[in-house]
Amino acid sequence: MKKPKIIAIIFIVFILEITKEVFSVFESNILDMTLPTKIVLFVKDLNLPFERLDTWVTEAIKVSEPTKQLLNENNLSISRSRIKNLIENKHIKADGGIVTIPSLNIKNYEIIEILLPKPSEAIPLPENIKLEILYEDEFIIVINKRSGMVVHPAPGSPNGTLVNALLYHCGENLKGIGGVKRPGIVHRLDKNTSGVMVIAKTELAHTNLCKIFFNHDLDRRYNAVVWGQPINKGIIEKPIGRSQLNRKKMAVVEKGKMAITKWKVLDIFTPFASLIECKLETGKTHQIRVHMSYLGHSLIGDDLYGKPITQKYFKNSYLKEKNKIIKSFSRQALHATKLCFNHPINNKYLEFSSHLPKDISLLIENLRYKI
Repeated sequence: MKKPKIIAIIFIVFILEITKEVFSVFESNILDMTLPTKIVLFVKDLNLPFERLDTWVTEAIKVSEPTKQLLNENNLSISRSRIKNLIENKHIKADGGIVTIPSLNIKNYEIIEILLPKPSEAIPLPENIKLEILYEDEFIIVINKRSGMVVHPAPGSPNGTLVNALLYHCGENLKGIGGVKRPGIVHRLDKNTSGVMVIAKTELAHTNLCKIFFNHDLDRRYNAVVWGQPINKGIIEKPIGRSQLNRKKMAVVEKGKMAITKWKVLDIFTPFASLIECKLETGKTHQIRVHMSYLGHSLIGDDLYGKPITQKYFKNSYLKEKNKIIKSFSRQALHATKLCFNHPINNKYLEFSSHLPKDISLLIENLRYKI
């Protein structure tokens, strides 16, 4: 009688181990289900007037309610460029067969399947770099960027960037943008520009923020210290493009993209400079720096677009010395002071502001001080 009991116990233990292993696999699959793995679209049911595969899929996602709900629940948004990438990397099937040609004519097909892989790890490495965080939730993070920090890794700045810092800070909270676990940079501040920035943590938040910026449905304001004294307020509407004389610079050029900057003078520091507020109606590269330089009032400390007042205009030795100190300011005197927009997911109005950093405040003190 003892032998059957032993066999029964061994069998029960075996079953328990199998169950434990199955549950472990099941549990890991649940953890991997943070993203939808498959989207199925029926060609005839949607009746769209497109025959090219990448175009059809892009439009089908927009009108398919179950698909939109699935993507929204997982904080995802799929652009046409992402669709093209998925096709070329063999993640889309037509009637069960893998397709690799974005221009494939789909009129003879019935079912399109989109297989979404887990986001790959970002190539830049996470780095433990301190960030000044103004706001954060599961969708976005708003920071006060310090001067000297590059936003994206590049050949000249492979590490120590904002992206490296965000990869470390956000960790697994980054849900994947464009198939990569990375922060969604919607707008950039130059390396030596400080102030408020918003970054997306999910693909859907990134897509919606891009729309907000593209449609200019936000309020962006900067403070800048410029040479000379502009008129009290004004607006400049001039196209900006790559300079034909120096490819590292942007310039006001006839064939550039239209850029609009509003400004008003906040304070005057005769005879040297003025503190101004700029409101961006568009967001072109180096826009404030280019526009103010074009007006003859370049930013103090701007080594790319700067045109400082020359010493010959000052006969007083004190003014000459003071001008020399101001010219030694080590970066463009530009700070993003305000950013207002509606939340990309819940549409709640958000407003963020940042005081001038110490170096610009000290510059203003030096400018304001009189004998």
